[in-house]
Amino acid sequence: MKKVIIDCDPGHDDALAILLAAKHLDVLGITTVAGNQTLDKVTDNALKVVEFAGLTHIPVAKGMGHPLIRPPRHVPEVHGETGLDGPDLPAPTTPLDPRHAVDFIIETVMSTEDVILVPIGPLTNIATALRREPRIAGRIQEISLMGGSLTYGNSTPAAEFNIYVDPEAAHIVFTSGVPIRMCGLNVTRQVPATEVEIERIRGLGTRTSAIVAESLDFYRDTLKRVFGLRGGSLHDPCAVAALIDLSAVPAQAGPTLIEFEPMHVAVELKGEHTYGMTVCDCRHLRGRGQVSTSDGGVWRGEPPNAEVAVDIDKDRLIDLLIDTLAKYP
Repeated sequence: MKKVIIDCDPGHDDALAILLAAKHLDVLGITTVAGNQTLDKVTDNALKVVEFAGLTHIPVAKGMGHPLIRPPRHVPEVHGETGLDGPDLPAPTTPLDPRHAVDFIIETVMSTEDVILVPIGPLTNIATALRREPRIAGRIQEISLMGGSLTYGNSTPAAEFNIYVDPEAAHIVFTSGVPIRMCGLNVTRQVPATEVEIERIRGLGTRTSAIVAESLDFYRDTLKRVFGLRGGSLHDPCAVAALIDLSAVPAQAGPTLIEFEPMHVAVELKGEHTYGMTVCDCRHLRGRGQVSTSDGGVWRGEPPNAEVAVDIDKDRLIDLLIDTLAKYP
């Protein structure tokens, strides 16, 4: 079973990503980072998720409370004042891991073979760990992240939220040499939790499914009000689903849920209108590694540094999520 650390800022879709990972992957720990809400709030939310799902054996470590350079940015208009508005969840009583999230990541990677990092929030913790202990770059098996976009943004016309919050951290990660899988908005927006999907979850009839359904009711309603979307986009579970061996899931046996293509991804740090954009060079897909110029010459781009998601099987991913939720009390 793949060994992962979930680095997150819960967040309604983060909560679903944790629930999905815990039943299909070996979750070594959950680390929190400021993003959707303040660090204290998202850390409380991570603890609430592990408590209501019976996952308190997974350590939770509190991480970076602000980006490397820029002021913090949060989105209470999407995830509410707590960051996980909707269900009335009690204050958590599970103690935090005593280590800082960055130390937790470094110590776990240095002591454990083949760790995969799954960042589904801003990349501040991951970048800080890479800067503090550069040796981990050679020990991380891969990074499967939710962030960026091959096409459009959501925080700005060009930039996706997780990258926009801390582009400097994202630059460090994408230039680290660690193998990266990037699930961006171009695919994650294709997986909305509409009333149909939410009622399927509620219909499971369990305590966990009731909490998740109420959570997604709030998330769907706010995204409809703020962005005019028809459902709550399930961004973060995509980065987890990319790691699940579907051959071990009988109902899901078959090709992978997500299609990736190798690309060079650069993070824009200076553009007036494009700050935080993931600039994905996909020109080689039309020319087997090269693009002919109008004057007959040949242009060669930078070699790929990431596998970028280009397509997703939305229906099978929804089925996988619901089948997984059925395993919880």
